[in-house]
Amino acid sequence: MTKAIKEHLIQALAQGRFISGQTLAEELEVSRSAIAKHIKALIDMGLDIYSVTGKGYKLSEPITLLNKDKICAQLDSKALPVVEVHSLIDSTNDYLMRRLPNQLIQGQVCLAEFQSAGRGRRGRQWISPFGSQLYLSMYWYLEQGLSAAMGLSLVTALAVSDAIKSYCDVQVQLKWPNDVYLDGVKLAGILIDLEGQPLEPSHSVIGLGLNINMPDLAAQHIDQRWTDLQKHSEKKIDRNDICAAIINALWQRLEQHKLHGLSPMLDDWHKQDLYLNKQVKLLTGERTTLGICRGINNQGALLLEVNGQVQPIYGGEVSLRSAQ
Repeated sequence: MTKAIKEHLIQALAQGRFISGQTLAEELEVSRSAIAKHIKALIDMGLDIYSVTGKGYKLSEPITLLNKDKICAQLDSKALPVVEVHSLIDSTNDYLMRRLPNQLIQGQVCLAEFQSAGRGRRGRQWISPFGSQLYLSMYWYLEQGLSAAMGLSLVTALAVSDAIKSYCDVQVQLKWPNDVYLDGVKLAGILIDLEGQPLEPSHSVIGLGLNINMPDLAAQHIDQRWTDLQKHSEKKIDRNDICAAIINALWQRLEQHKLHGLSPMLDDWHKQDLYLNKQVKLLTGERTTLGICRGINNQGALLLEVNGQVQPIYGGEVSLRSAQ
């Protein structure tokens, strides 16, 4: 019931007009104090709502909510996955993982306006204010087993780059193993969850968090430098349109990867590699290794040159940073 009330309030407020608290209470058959409590919860989720005595509640500016029909209408005919749109969810990745293996079809997508338990790599919290980012997860079946998952985060980063370039003509940079950067700061993060055995058909859920138009209050809780797409685009970003572009691009890149692996994508990656031929430091637990980034290989490993020797570094609990 609590979730249903919040979703009703969101729909009522989205147009940016004043909505009477008394009217809302009557529609939902709850008290005025209950409405005030739920409004406060929405504010805590990142919605900028204010109240005026005698008029009611109003968003500081209208928001365009994600719309399943608008998204699906733009999907390529060859890529028509099931698309679910949720107002409130714990985590889009967790939602799909809970439905493995029999309640999903290839390419199924889960989208959300808000995540209460969004997460990044190494268990870090992903700050997820309402309606200001794109929270997207896609299910992808791995017929060849978990070994086929190598490079999935790189494939996803390339797809995000493809979509952003085609949609608003903004060129991003890619950072191994799972980040998309813009002007040297983080724009998006990728999280791959896996289930299965190395040599048996397995399952993956590909998660993406993309900053679209971040509110200042939410930004205060982010512990690294960041940017959002709207700051760099002359075009007004419509989240439904960019979402459809990403689903299309991701489907195309994943099909290419399934058929041919990473090899045909190496040139695309190296053209956008944030650290290519630059001094970097690799953090592994308490250990720091200095070297030069020489790109990636066809297995998705980082090629790190240390003392004149190039060695492949595979994913895991590692992090790449500029040495400057």
